[in-house]
Amino acid sequence: MRNLHATGRNEAAPAHWDAHDKQRFQPALTPSIQQFAAVAASAAALLILLILFYPAPVLSQGVRLVAVDVAVVGHGYRASKLIGQNVTNDKNEKVGSLDDIIIGHDKSLFAVVQVGGFLGIGSHLVAVPYDSLNVDESGRKVVLPGASKEELKNLAEFKYVN
Repeated sequence: MRNLHATGRNEAAPAHWDAHDKQRFQPALTPSIQQFAAVAASAAALLILLILFYPAPVLSQGVRLVAVDVAVVGHGYRASKLIGQNVTNDKNEKVGSLDDIIIGHDKSLFAVVQVGGFLGIGSHLVAVPYDSLNVDESGRKVVLPGASKEELKNLAEFKYVN
């Protein structure tokens, strides 16, 4: 066994030394190693404290759930049932059919109405604000007041992006 003596030289410890003698002559930690050990211990303690006492995960985002009246929701219109319905004007003239309902990034709703054509051939798609439609209680009659086929065909054509 090699040990560092008070003289600073490495040499074998005499056989007659006991554990107390050997401990006295163990090499001392240098100041830089002591500083590193102190910083590492402090960092580990801080990490443990953060893990134990931090109230939420770092990436969590609060989601506020709102209770809804499911009876009211159940009486609403299902988009899947509205799509394909004829769209009439307030004179009960067919002006098109409801092709789709689009939800904008700002959560606004739009109705895509197919105008003209036969079985989708030669038709023209236009987008109108959903709230401009009047839907009866059954969801089977969709009215776009004040609309005519000609006026709808003159609107900018809607094309699906994706």
